[in-house]
Amino acid sequence: MRKFELVLLIHAHQPVGNFDDVFENAYVKSYLPFVQLLSRHPEIRVGLHYTGPLLEWIEQKHPEYFDLVRQLSSRGQAEIVGGGFYEPILVAIPPKDRHAQITRLAEYIEKQFGARPKGAWLAERVWEPQLPSTLAAAGVDYTLVDDNHFIAAGFELEQLYGDYIVEDLGHIVRVLPGLRPLRYYIPFRQASETMEYLRRAASAHPGGFAAMGDDMEKFGVWPGTYDLCYREGWMEQFFTALEQSADWLALSTPSDAIRSRPPLGRADLPVASYNEMGEWALPMPARTRYHELLREFSSRDDVLSFLRGGIWREFLSKYREANLMHKKMLHVSEKVSALARTRTRRGKSESERALAETSLLRGQCNDAYWHGVFGGLYSPHLRTAAWQALEAAETIADRLSHRTRQFADARTIDFDRDGRDEIYLTSDQYAALISPDDGGTISAIDFRPRNLTLINSLQRRPEAYHAKLRNPPAGQTQGVHSIHEQMRTKEVGVERWLNYDHWPRSAFRLLVFGRDKTFEDCKAVQLDEDRALAGGAYRVNEVSPKRVALASPECDAWCAEKSFSFEVVTGGFAITCEASIRRNAPGAAALNVAIEMVVNFLAPSTPDRYFESDGRRFPLRWAAEVPGRELRIVDEWQKAAVEIRARNAREFWVSPIDTVSESEDGFERIYQGSQLLAIWPVDLSENEEWRGQIVFTVAQLD
Repeated sequence: MRKFELVLLIHAHQPVGNFDDVFENAYVKSYLPFVQLLSRHPEIRVGLHYTGPLLEWIEQKHPEYFDLVRQLSSRGQAEIVGGGFYEPILVAIPPKDRHAQITRLAEYIEKQFGARPKGAWLAERVWEPQLPSTLAAAGVDYTLVDDNHFIAAGFELEQLYGDYIVEDLGHIVRVLPGLRPLRYYIPFRQASETMEYLRRAASAHPGGFAAMGDDMEKFGVWPGTYDLCYREGWMEQFFTALEQSADWLALSTPSDAIRSRPPLGRADLPVASYNEMGEWALPMPARTRYHELLREFSSRDDVLSFLRGGIWREFLSKYREANLMHKKMLHVSEKVSALARTRTRRGKSESERALAETSLLRGQCNDAYWHGVFGGLYSPHLRTAAWQALEAAETIADRLSHRTRQFADARTIDFDRDGRDEIYLTSDQYAALISPDDGGTISAIDFRPRNLTLINSLQRRPEAYHAKLRNPPAGQTQGVHSIHEQMRTKEVGVERWLNYDHWPRSAFRLLVFGRDKTFEDCKAVQLDEDRALAGGAYRVNEVSPKRVALASPECDAWCAEKSFSFEVVTGGFAITCEASIRRNAPGAAALNVAIEMVVNFLAPSTPDRYFESDGRRFPLRWAAEVPGRELRIVDEWQKAAVEIRARNAREFWVSPIDTVSESEDGFERIYQGSQLLAIWPVDLSENEEWRGQIVFTVAQLD
């Protein structure tokens, strides 16, 4: 009788823009010991998937690792699996880019390891029904998703000990169901318990196989797992137990498992990812109710199989910042595609087009577009890496499409695809996106000569997991837990920074609030500013490549006008914002008027990035009331500086934008840039007007 088989597909990933020491730590604690252990156990056969950013890093830093993987591959112990090179969510990028991502990784694997991959790993196991057409067209024979994809389609767990044909418009791929029990057993339960699970499965499904797809990082990088897996020997015990069960159990690579048996049948799978991803994608109120339902029916497996969260695309409506970057990606993809359709001279132009395409694909790396225990939306360095890659691609595309070296354009388009127009200004020096419907603010400013994104902040908003910080659980059981079951904090008292913004973190927001409000109110997000002026829908009165003029909604108390002028200056550019407020209500009012700026130079504690005021330097996580009308923010690492001058202002209020988020290392406070309010005390009578000006200058450092 044919043996039951275990199919392990192990996925290793580091995102574009992650820190070098993070790569190195994961290499030392997970990637290297895992393949060394495989080398000592030649009967263990697995599928191995590495994403492009990690492969590029290993090739540069540890080329000897490739020799180990080649040895495993050459003796049939490891099958190298493909996917999207820069680990995009395939359904979220244009079809042409999907093909480019998949074929780029396939060609890289073939060059390095001698065989073109037959299978593809799906980033975050995000599945949509049209994917078979994409995968099959790129030469992919199979992929793996989680068992809950099948359960959501009405399958029973007992039907998932094999693979299925999935089809779209006549294109087919074979899909392996990755079993959740194995993901939670390995390596968090005793090896003997895992073996007993497999023995029961073998008895019930003779000739079938059980598949598991999971992260290599859980074997050494997740908290506590390096000691568990290697120092305490869990992995050694597990591999030994598998080898000792050779009389009834075999280890197989994914390709061999599906090649040696027919599919169990056809499956039509709905939009899905793994369970936790569906939970993270839900808006906060819905996520809270979802938790309550999970608790209520925790003992009812028959009910739990029908309880599902949201879908990956919901992150784009849940987080405005994710949607803005995603639409930037689509915008840049269109420009890069247009380049491919134009005729250019061979040589530099051709190499620049290739660089633009690579930069675009790098900017599609999924981590910065969503948030969960692993998602990197809350990580400024990952957002920056993705945005800068997109900006680099767009800068090349714009330069090649213009006949002159210097240019300036303005377009009125629905940039973020929300049904309301934005104004997009581009030149050889800058790109800026004005959002009339969000208080006439600027939501993105890029300095093209330095490939620098200047705002790049994140709105502080309530998250469902904040309740754990306000009301921490009584305790946690002993032992190493799955990352989804832990409660850790990286900083004592991190709940002190649970403040929530009224508005997105954009620049040039006009705030009108009472004279009784203080700097402490500002830090606590309690200014009670006039909402229509701050975040209302402004009317566009003028648009040109160098000037945009807007007016606020008419209201009983106030009305405002705002204009932006763009000019090239030595080494950079300047944005001048002229603002005026007229009091419509009867009587006099004493108030503060502020124009809020947001700048994020990322590293709040390093000495090469700082504020300058009155001849003194201060770190980026500076909080202060600063007399005067001028501030400078310097980034020696990226070799650029921002100067803010506010004519006739009394002072600046400067405070860090700190979010509190949940990550694989626990709850942490993250610097998302600084808000700078130029403050004007104003006394206005009916029909009286105030005028102010703020100049935002960006220049390269020598």
